[in-house]
Amino acid sequence: MKNSYFKLPFSFLEEELVNDFKICLENKFTDHFNSSDYEGVWSSISLRSPSGSISDIKAHSNNNFIDTKLLDACSYFKEIIGQFKCEKESIRILNLEPNSKIKEHRDLNLGYEDGVFRIHIPIITNNEVLFFINNKLVKMAVGSCWYGNFNLPHRVENNGATQRVHLVMDCIRNNWSDTLFEKIGYDFSFEKKEPIYDIKTKRKMIEALKLQDNEAAKELITTLQREIATTLKNK
Repeated sequence: MKNSYFKLPFSFLEEELVNDFKICLENKFTDHFNSSDYEGVWSSISLRSPSGSISDIKAHSNNNFIDTKLLDACSYFKEIIGQFKCEKESIRILNLEPNSKIKEHRDLNLGYEDGVFRIHIPIITNNEVLFFINNKLVKMAVGSCWYGNFNLPHRVENNGATQRVHLVMDCIRNNWSDTLFEKIGYDFSFEKKEPIYDIKTKRKMIEALKLQDNEAAKELITTLQREIATTLKNK
């Protein structure tokens, strides 16, 4: 499928990435709230969150996102974030431990066509990490930078002996990002095709959103429930 994922023209220094990650390790990571979506250990800490707390790892909120005190301590992460000339929402460090996996799922409104796009920058990884987007294996090296359309099915396995740690940013689309995406080959004409989710997928999305317990999630749940009801009525 077009626009499933792209490597972005950024490259970051492994030593500097790891140094800032070590600063993060001085704080407690929070287990991911959606425990049904993974096996093993998947945890996170926030550099930017709805409340400004490092333990607030929600990615959706009606509130404005706030830099945490931890971001102030991580000068290289701050430098990286500044290279993206757009507004940001959630910014987190996500850690998938060895012998752990994130089950296949879809996220809601996380494609470039939705106006919010998610960026992954590997800090620590290994050759036994398998990251699939739309059933395509995406090999992400440390220090590289990737966009993925996470409306599509995706899953991750860490079958190696080391952690799989990524810096993950949710960014707001603007003219700067449109120019960037045009350069990497993003097909803007494809946006005219609305993504279609079946009822089963929408129900899974609703269950995941219920765990977030905030107003934005509740609004999305209402929308999805209404769409399901309409689909069933028209059958």
